[in-house]
Amino acid sequence: MRIRKTLKIGFLLIILMLLDLTRARTSDDQLPRVYYNQNHYLEPLNLRLSNHLSNFNYSAYIDRSVKRFMNRWELNGVSMAVVKDERLVFARGYGFADVENKIEVDPGHLFRIASASKLITGIAVMKLVEEGKLSLSDKVFGKEGILNKYKLKARDRRLNDITVEHLLRHTGGWTQRYGDPAFYSLDIARKTNQPAPATIRSYIDFIASRRLHFTPGTRRSYSNMGYMLLGEVIAQSSGMSYEEYVKMAILHPLGINDMHIGRSLSSEKRFNEVRYYEQEGSLPIRSCYGTGEIVPKSDGGNNIELLGAAGGWIASPAEMARLVVAVNGTSKRKKDILQPESIQKMTKSIRGFAPFGWKGTLSNGTWWRTGSMAGTSTMIMKYPDGTIWVFLVNTSSWKGSMFPSEIKKLMARILRRVKDRWPDHDLFEFYSPKEILAAY
Repeated sequence: MRIRKTLKIGFLLIILMLLDLTRARTSDDQLPRVYYNQNHYLEPLNLRLSNHLSNFNYSAYIDRSVKRFMNRWELNGVSMAVVKDERLVFARGYGFADVENKIEVDPGHLFRIASASKLITGIAVMKLVEEGKLSLSDKVFGKEGILNKYKLKARDRRLNDITVEHLLRHTGGWTQRYGDPAFYSLDIARKTNQPAPATIRSYIDFIASRRLHFTPGTRRSYSNMGYMLLGEVIAQSSGMSYEEYVKMAILHPLGINDMHIGRSLSSEKRFNEVRYYEQEGSLPIRSCYGTGEIVPKSDGGNNIELLGAAGGWIASPAEMARLVVAVNGTSKRKKDILQPESIQKMTKSIRGFAPFGWKGTLSNGTWWRTGSMAGTSTMIMKYPDGTIWVFLVNTSSWKGSMFPSEIKKLMARILRRVKDRWPDHDLFEFYSPKEILAAY
């Protein structure tokens, strides 16, 4: 009996190896781990899904709608996921992940999610609060601040009044009066007399040398830089890197094993990550690495690693949807990753101030998150009835940060047409190796 089981496992391993060889990759350390449990291998979700699994009565209509949308906006690649009653009912890719090599998008491809990364950061902060390692009222700078190791000499004493909650709500004291500092890392390095590429230390030194634009907590102004600082707050409070903590405390316990902080260069992208394409006429800029090269913003122009907690994550729609399910506040089949009080705090709508991580929330349970940068656009929606959808694009639009509104219109039409006639399956729980094993 043991010999027969060993032979079955051996056959399965050979099949998995052959399947895996068909996937382009850069290095073995990029591959998500595969775990064996009783009668099947627990492949990461992104390695299990394929486009044909989402075929159902309305998939042809969805395909036509998405392809028309792509043609209208000249998009190269799109991937979407829909969750109904906490089940992943639809996950499909369209167009090309890599136009030059004719690689088509499938549900397991990773995309930059830009500012949707802030949702991940907001969840991480609240997890640390629940663990007793952080308080929303904790000061960020000053002698008693979380980042006191930097020993700053602040030009503006109000800097020492900034709290964790101020950063979460975009009320830290900075505006984009002179542009968004997060996308001017070369200038930040130069102004702080530090070599490129800039680091979080460069940004901390920069803000210490400048006056705040307003008193912390008195008004709101969208701040990528504030969330970049939250990444360092999370690292200092957890005792590990920002990315490590998020994976250990949030993602891996949820079975999310293929979300990562991305890389700035296309030559360093992960084996299942898409290429990024900018709209026609997009102007190149100097490399964020200080080499003097003129490069596309999406390939060495923007410092993705530095954006990190503000805009650096890469993910598939399916795994991003799984994360949202875990913080939707109404989980029935699966336990939320946060306590109800934490989710309520994150999503509470306060007039004039932003929720934590989310772009916007309504008291009826409608929450949304958008993200855009050169080469990518993101839209995530959660409705009162629990329906969740995630839509990712690997091509930027001339509409910039306003483009997600077009995605929302498309998805609204699709949801009206399909209504409650989504498939009964749950692709979160689909394991193809189990079927393979049963054949032996």
